[in-house]
Amino acid sequence: MSIAGIVSTTQYLTFKLDDEVYALDITKVREVLDVTTITKVPRTPEFMRGVINLRGSVVPVVDLRLKFGMKKTEKTVNTCINIVEVTVDGDTIILGALADSVQEVVELGSDNVEPAPKIGTRLRTEFIKGMARQNDRFIIILDIDKVFSLDELAMVQTSQSEIAAETTAGGRRRS
Repeated sequence: MSIAGIVSTTQYLTFKLDDEVYALDITKVREVLDVTTITKVPRTPEFMRGVINLRGSVVPVVDLRLKFGMKKTEKTVNTCINIVEVTVDGDTIILGALADSVQEVVELGSDNVEPAPKIGTRLRTEFIKGMARQNDRFIIILDIDKVFSLDELAMVQTSQSEIAAETTAGGRRRS
């Protein structure tokens, strides 16, 4: 229920991909890591860069730049991995999302956020929650639960499960 004069605000983690600023609801972000060794997994989509070991857990790492049709993320001093929770069909999947750099945590009120632009019927924009204007720039607010299709996430989960099974069975993966 909305009360007149009260505006809800949400905190977002902002990060850059190329020259654009994106944001994720802070409640979906577990942590931000420096880039570490990523082990490539065979027969996965190009945007899935591989997996990392996060305190004993196998975590898939995706390249949002590739997913959004940009050039592959190149490792720099600012490149990082945002560890996020993605919810699909009631299941929560932990995955890492490569970003060129993390910017800051910002609070955005609902009055500062516009709906995702309608760009015709051929371009998918359902993964964009909205657009916020901050100073002289736009922030593209992502709905991380809708960035990947069910099939893509199923593939990520299968790869993650296979690697975890190999690791617990004593097998060693080659990087």
